[in-house]
Amino acid sequence: MWQKLGSLVLKYRIPLLISLLAATAFMGYHASKIQMSYEFSRAIPTNNPKYKDYIAFKQQFGEDGNLLVIGVQTDKLFTQAIFNGYTALARKLKTVNGVDNILSVPGAFNLVKNDSSEKLQAFRIFGDGELTQAQIDTGVGIFKNLPFYQGLLYNPAANAYLMGLGINKSILASPQRTKVVNEILGLCETFARQHQLTLHYSGLPLIRTQMADRIAKEMKWLLFGSLLLSAIILLLFFRSIGAMLISLAVVIIGVIWSVGTMHLLDYKITLLNALIPPLIVVIGIPNCIYFLNKYHISFNEIGNKNAALEKMIAKMGIVTLFCNIAAAIGFAVFALTKSAVLKEFGVVAGINIMVIFFISLIFIPVVLSFLPSPKTRHMRYLDNKWLLAVLDRLEIWALNHRKVIYGLTAMVTILAIAGMFRLKSEGFIVDDLPKTDRIYTDLKFFEQNFKGVMPLEIVVDTKIKNGLRKNSLQLFEKIDSLSRYIGMQSEMSRPLSIVEGMKFAKQAYYDGDSTNYALPNSFDISFLAAYLNLKGSGKDSTNQLGRLVSSFMDEDRQQTRISVNMQDVGSKRLPELIDNIKEKTNLYFDSANYRVVFTGSSVTFLEGSTFIINGLKESVFWAFLLIALCMLYLFKSLRILLCSLIPNLIPLVITAGVMGWVGIKLKPSTVLIFSVALGIAIDITIRFLVNFKQVQDETSRNHRDVVIETIHSTGISIIYTSLVLIAGFIIFCFSGFGGTQSLGWLTSLTLVVATITNLVLLPALLIDLSKGRKKIIE
Repeated sequence: MWQKLGSLVLKYRIPLLISLLAATAFMGYHASKIQMSYEFSRAIPTNNPKYKDYIAFKQQFGEDGNLLVIGVQTDKLFTQAIFNGYTALARKLKTVNGVDNILSVPGAFNLVKNDSSEKLQAFRIFGDGELTQAQIDTGVGIFKNLPFYQGLLYNPAANAYLMGLGINKSILASPQRTKVVNEILGLCETFARQHQLTLHYSGLPLIRTQMADRIAKEMKWLLFGSLLLSAIILLLFFRSIGAMLISLAVVIIGVIWSVGTMHLLDYKITLLNALIPPLIVVIGIPNCIYFLNKYHISFNEIGNKNAALEKMIAKMGIVTLFCNIAAAIGFAVFALTKSAVLKEFGVVAGINIMVIFFISLIFIPVVLSFLPSPKTRHMRYLDNKWLLAVLDRLEIWALNHRKVIYGLTAMVTILAIAGMFRLKSEGFIVDDLPKTDRIYTDLKFFEQNFKGVMPLEIVVDTKIKNGLRKNSLQLFEKIDSLSRYIGMQSEMSRPLSIVEGMKFAKQAYYDGDSTNYALPNSFDISFLAAYLNLKGSGKDSTNQLGRLVSSFMDEDRQQTRISVNMQDVGSKRLPELIDNIKEKTNLYFDSANYRVVFTGSSVTFLEGSTFIINGLKESVFWAFLLIALCMLYLFKSLRILLCSLIPNLIPLVITAGVMGWVGIKLKPSTVLIFSVALGIAIDITIRFLVNFKQVQDETSRNHRDVVIETIHSTGISIIYTSLVLIAGFIIFCFSGFGGTQSLGWLTSLTLVVATITNLVLLPALLIDLSKGRKKIIE
C-alpha cells in the first residue's frame, strides 16, 4: 500500500503541490485575522455552578475585575506642586477613552448635613483647579478625619496612596484595552518623572492586558527562535541548504495551518494555545529528519532518486503516521477535559499534528523530486564516527550489561517515586512571572500597603423583594460583623459594603465626628434613607456617589454585595480562607432566610486552576491508554506493548520525581508537560520497534542480531531527532513565563531520559522478553 502511495505522490506531484500551496494560502488568510483572547474565566465549564454564580453577579452588579490601581508612596503628596500635579493627572486620566470613573484622594467627597433640607450633601474635599498650600492643608485635615477612606485610598502608616480607575467592560474585552492601558501608563509616567516619584501599577485590567501582550510578543520570538535553532541543527546534520529549506518550509506551512485553524474554529490566542506554533515546529522537524534520513540511506543503497523517494515513503510513511498519531493523542486528549481553554488547545494541536504529517508526506518527496540527487557530502553524517562509536557502546550494554541496566533503572525510579510524594499542587494568578518582574513587584506593593487588589465578592440574597428593608438593622449588623471578621484577616482588606456607606452617613450627621463612624442604631437608622438619596452639590458628585451606593444593591433591594480586595494567596490558601469565612457566614445568616454566594475573579481563578489540573491529570491517563491501544494495534503483541510502555513510563516518573525534589509545583502550566512529553517521546519507541519489525520480517536472523541491526540502523536518526526536539524545547526556557520555562527544561529532561531508555532499556527488554522464541512479533 505505502509503496503504491509513494508512486502516486510522485506521479501527481504537481497537482498535489499546487493544492497544498493553495490550501496554505487560504489558511494564511485566516491566520492573519487571529486575535488575542482577553477572557480569563473560560477555564471553568459553563455549566459549573460557580461559573453561573459569577455570570449572575456580573449581570447584576457589573464587572468585578475592572479596577486598575495606581499607587505611590511618599510623604510629600500634599505639598502644593505634587498635589496639584496629582490632581491634574486624575483629570487627564478621566479623559482617556475607556476610563469610566476614578477614585482618588483629589476626587474624594465628604458628606455634610444640611439642616434646612434635612439631607446629606456631597461636597468635594479638595476644590478644582490650582490650590494653595493652605487650601490643601485644610482639605487634608478633613480627609484624614474620614475613616471611610483609610485603607481604601491611603495607608497612613506607610504614606502610601492609591488611585483606582474603573475601566469600561467593553474596552476590557477588546484589543483597544492595550491602547487604553498604555495611554494611562504614559500619563502616569510623565507625572512621575516631573516630580521624581515612583508609581506602582496593578489590578486585573493591567495584569491581564500586559500578560496578553507579552504572550503575543513571546509567541513570535519563540517561533522565530525555534525556526532558527532548527535551521542551524539541520544544516549541521545534512550539510545541505536544500534539506534545511525543505524542512523549514514544512514547519512554516504547519504553523500557518495551526494559526489558521484557530481562526476557522473561532478561537483566539491564549497563554496555552500560543504554544502551538512553536510546538508544531518542534514536532514537524523530526518528520523531516526521518524522511530525509531514509531518503539518503535508500539512495546510498539504490543509487536512483525516484526509487529512493518511493522507498522513503514506503518505509517511513507508516512509521511517521503512527508517530504523529501518538503525538496527536498526547495533545488531543485535552479536548476530553471540561475546560474550554484546554479543549481549544487539544483540538487545534491534535488536528495540526496530523496535518503536519500530510504536509511532510506531500511536500518533502515532491520537492526532492525536482532537486538534483544528493551529493556525497550530504550523506556524510551517516558515517559519523562519534555516533557509530556511541551505537557500538549501546550494543555492548544491551547484550552484556542488562542486569546493570535494570538495577540502575530500578534505583533511579525508586528515587523518582520518592520525589513524587513531595509534589504539591498550587497556583497563583501571577505565578508564572519572575519575582523581579514589575507586574509581580508592583502587586506586592499593593499587598503590603493595601492588602492586595484581587477581588472577592460576597453576595447576600434575602430571597424576597425589598428584603434589605425588612429587618434592615439586624441584617446590616450581621453584614458589619462579617465585614469586621474579614478585615481581621491578614490577607484581606477592609470590605466595602452598604454598611460602610451607612457609617459614613452617620458620621456626617454628627457633624463629621470620626468617633461616630459606626453602624446607625435603632434611634438613627432613618438616616440610611438620607444617605441613599444623596443630594449632591454638583452633577459630578451626585453621579459618582449615586453609582457607588447603587453598585452595592440590586434594583429590587433583594441582594447586596460585600466587596473585598485580597492578596494573591494562591489556590492552596484561598479555599482555607473562604471556608473560614463561610463558617462565620453560617453563624450570621441562616439558610432559611438568606443565600450567601462567594464569587468574583479570585474564586473563578481557583475553580479554573482546579479544573485545569484535574483535567490534565485525566488527560495523561487517557493519553497513556489510547497510545497503548495504538501500539497494540500496530504490533499486535502484548510483549511488544509491554516493551514499548515501560521505556516511556519511566521518563514521566523521573520528571515528576525531579519536580518533587526541586520544588516545582503542579499547576496548569506544568501538568501540561506529562501529556506533551508522552506524546512526543513515544515517537522514538515507535520508530525503533517498527524498524525492528521490518528488519525481522526481511531476514531470518535471531532476535539478538535483529536488535543489534535495529540499534545501528535507527540509532543515528533517533539521536539526531532527539537533539532537535531537546534543542526545540530548550527555546522555551528563554520565556518570560515560569510555566513555559518549566515546560521547556522538564520536557527536554523527559526527552533525554526517553532517548536513553529507548536506546538502552528497550533493546535489553526486547532481548530478555524474546529469549527462547523464534519470533518476537507474532
